[in-house]
Amino acid sequence: MPTYDSRHIRNVAILGHQGSGKTSLVESLAYVSKLIPEKGTVERKDTLSDYSATEQKRGTSTQASVIPLFLDDYKVNIIDIPGNDDFIGEAIGVTGVIKGAVLVIDASVGVQVGTVKHWKQLRKKGVPTFIFINKMDKEAIDFEALLEEIRERFGTNVISFCYPLGHDDQFDGFANAVDLKAHVYNGKECVEAEIYPDKRARVFELHNTIVEEVAKVNDELLEKFFAGEEFTPDEINAALKQSVIAGDITPVIVGSATKNIGVQTLLRMMIEYLPSPADLKPLEAQDEEGKDVVRPTEDDAPFSAYVFKTLVDPYSGVINIVKVCSGVLKAGDEVYYNGNTTKITSLFMMTGKKLDPITEIHAGDIAAITKLEGVHYGDTLSSPKAIIKYKPVHYPTAVIYKAILVDKTAEGKLVQALAKIQMEDPCVEVTRNNETKQLLLGGVSDTHIDFILDKIKTIYKINVETERMKIVYRESIKGTAEGDGRYVKQTGGSGFYGVVKMRFEPAEENEFAEEVFGGAVPKNYFPAVEKGFYEALQKGVLAGFPVIGVKGTLLDGKYHPVDSNEQAFRMAAILAYRDAAPKCKPIILEPILRIFVNVESKYTGAVLSDLNTRRARIQNIEEKDFGNQEIEALIPEAEVIDYTTTLKSITQASGFYNREFCRYEEVPESLKERVIRDNKIE
Repeated sequence: MPTYDSRHIRNVAILGHQGSGKTSLVESLAYVSKLIPEKGTVERKDTLSDYSATEQKRGTSTQASVIPLFLDDYKVNIIDIPGNDDFIGEAIGVTGVIKGAVLVIDASVGVQVGTVKHWKQLRKKGVPTFIFINKMDKEAIDFEALLEEIRERFGTNVISFCYPLGHDDQFDGFANAVDLKAHVYNGKECVEAEIYPDKRARVFELHNTIVEEVAKVNDELLEKFFAGEEFTPDEINAALKQSVIAGDITPVIVGSATKNIGVQTLLRMMIEYLPSPADLKPLEAQDEEGKDVVRPTEDDAPFSAYVFKTLVDPYSGVINIVKVCSGVLKAGDEVYYNGNTTKITSLFMMTGKKLDPITEIHAGDIAAITKLEGVHYGDTLSSPKAIIKYKPVHYPTAVIYKAILVDKTAEGKLVQALAKIQMEDPCVEVTRNNETKQLLLGGVSDTHIDFILDKIKTIYKINVETERMKIVYRESIKGTAEGDGRYVKQTGGSGFYGVVKMRFEPAEENEFAEEVFGGAVPKNYFPAVEKGFYEALQKGVLAGFPVIGVKGTLLDGKYHPVDSNEQAFRMAAILAYRDAAPKCKPIILEPILRIFVNVESKYTGAVLSDLNTRRARIQNIEEKDFGNQEIEALIPEAEVIDYTTTLKSITQASGFYNREFCRYEEVPESLKERVIRDNKIE
């Protein structure tokens, strides 16, 4: 199998709203590049990129898949990314390592929520992007109105490189506004044809717009433009590539994936205008000592690679998909990762689910590696002689949790299944809460968790049920009081005798002290009293929650020379707390989260209004890119259990948020009794 240097490689992500036709476009690209003799369809469940049982069952993409295409002397690594927002981690992971993308828009519905989210992600990462308007063969498509909508949402640097052609409102093909050639569908394929007379004026208008953009690239071209001289095709292509890479132009291409219209042109434009890995600036990393270093995407540089996707295959085991950032990796080479050095024994080119063995991979290319113990997404592989680490991609935090229940006989199997799922999905969180005795599954949305549960049932054959997550409350005190603890049992023989007087008061954290005078309690029993104090705090007097923020001070006591022992004084301390606690103004504390809600500005008012009903305290509102605002707020965890669903409803699925634990605060008196009633630990 031939190898490709970085200048002959393109890494291109395919994104868009769910249902826009991304998978069909990938299938068409594979067909026109002669990778496959016949196209598969989502309906037949035989596409290259939607190969997992879950994807075929749902009829939609759930994970990123790599499809390498070959045209002339170039290799184009196409990465099909799920459009569903529940799998946003897939888009974030891929867009963190590639510098080329195609944003697919369904011509029949226009710009959708998912379109906008992916666009913002691409702009944030600085990824040069094409817009492919798919399904132009649908009825009643108003291209000019659609183009205007796109420009309104994404900016005036969006320029159509193609113009649709048709007779009697039927989409026949398109005119390439760059080279002024028409491509018309003859019922089987697109063939070159003349531009329809009634479309020539608009096509030449678009061509002139493109020429004006070319003239802006440098002074030499600008002088030539004002002199009225025509640009050569090479000058146009070189200038357009420079503008696309810089983000100054976002080309629009039209077509129909099902009829292969515009697909060949799209593939060639990827090669002509999107950057090769060699066109990019050197990548930043850190060496073993934490010093900043850079790695150019060149074969002569020391080897390094970034793991951007991990899969768990029932036959091949763990598969790590990597982008080679620098150097060359050959089968048999040793690589360093996470404190380990190992030999690469299994190196593959991945096409959907198919793994083809290869002997080497060059800088800028994408490969799959198996049999790497302890490696997953976000890790760096590097030469043992030049160890570096790339900054891992930041993924969204889990924002919604469900407790999962399973038969005791399947607990071990469930733990293994969840570990594999976490290896594949960076947005899944699994934690066991020892206080509530719940195993919690966290995700980015309710449907995301439902997808994971379905995967557990269908792939791993484990029957699981769910219940509402319990909030982890705490108890504390607001007042100071003293308590007596008397643990005396004398029934003949060795008995128990421990008497203490203790003071309990609010503190920053749990703390034990002693102020005993005159040996009322021997010093050798102080540790037993301290142990009893901390043991008493494990269960508060109001609802049985653990107690925090209490200082216990041993003041006085009595002992017996024969019957006193550590057990007696431990129990005496527990009784002293139980005696004093009701007099210390006990309170219930609830966990407070710091949340960061990202919304379009037009929804800010509605979101703030809803947050106010949830006892939130707004800390800051910050203007973000692309007309978004980030609302920072402190909010009780009990108020956000269902918040992700409400937020989607308020913002028409465009808003999202992240969360982190902040501190505990007192539950309002009006809610105290309800919290005790609903959550009391027996």
